[in-house]
Amino acid sequence: MPSTAPNDYDIRLLVVDIDGTIAGAANQVSDRVLQALKQVQTNGIPVALATGRMYSSALRFHKLVQSQLPVISYQGAWIQDPRMDLPHQHTPLPAPLAQALLQYFAQPHLQAEVSIHLYLDDQLYVQDMLADTKDYIERSGIPAILVEDLSSLLERSPTKLLAMSQNTDLIADALVDLKTRYSPDQMYLTTSVATFLEAAHPAVNKGAAVQHVAASILGITPAQVMAIGDNCNDLEMLQSVGLGIAMGDAPDIVKAAAKWVAPDVEADGAAVAIEKFLLTDKD
Repeated sequence: MPSTAPNDYDIRLLVVDIDGTIAGAANQVSDRVLQALKQVQTNGIPVALATGRMYSSALRFHKLVQSQLPVISYQGAWIQDPRMDLPHQHTPLPAPLAQALLQYFAQPHLQAEVSIHLYLDDQLYVQDMLADTKDYIERSGIPAILVEDLSSLLERSPTKLLAMSQNTDLIADALVDLKTRYSPDQMYLTTSVATFLEAAHPAVNKGAAVQHVAASILGITPAQVMAIGDNCNDLEMLQSVGLGIAMGDAPDIVKAAAKWVAPDVEADGAAVAIEKFLLTDKD
């Protein structure tokens, strides 16, 4: 395993996921994690958020941690500086692929157990206001717009499509099935929690987005980035940076891609990692 001594890294950017990384079950950032994030920035290392959340849903956390960098949202499909009116970069899912996914999830054995969320212009659209969607709305703080037919919105390409079900086996099976139907060059498919299946443009993932922000805004290399995440949608990000940190309850595949594994979110794992690698006296 590569060395995990703090002195071995020249970190110029810290990137953190939100849910399961800096925000736990209570949907809040603990005092210890918040203090660590603020201290890092005081010490001259900027902090960026990289999340599967909608841009508008991530803004609360961006303001809380006092980040000065654009928000990486929708797994990297939407990158925007809150000081600007328009996205710095937007890479939507092609409408024909979104239509094919709607047809796929309309199969009788899936339709009865799956809620579909379609994201267009940073708005959430649904066909049914099911319990899963209500829980999602409460956590995200974003209202859902009820429409009769999601397909009617596909004159333009959506940012992302999310299929959600409490039947985690069904979600896992659908992910495997869709990955046999669509190559990575056709569609990006991932999970952020076991109940979510997310689809985006094939060029989209957090790793690519972090590299874009690092190079185009800060002029640094991926080796100078530390990133912390907790699930499969963080995999490319952890693999692409100099110091990838997985949370303690991350799936095994995510832990295997990391250079160090922190405690879980309820034990302030992000703060533990930041304190170890970025707030340790290196003299």
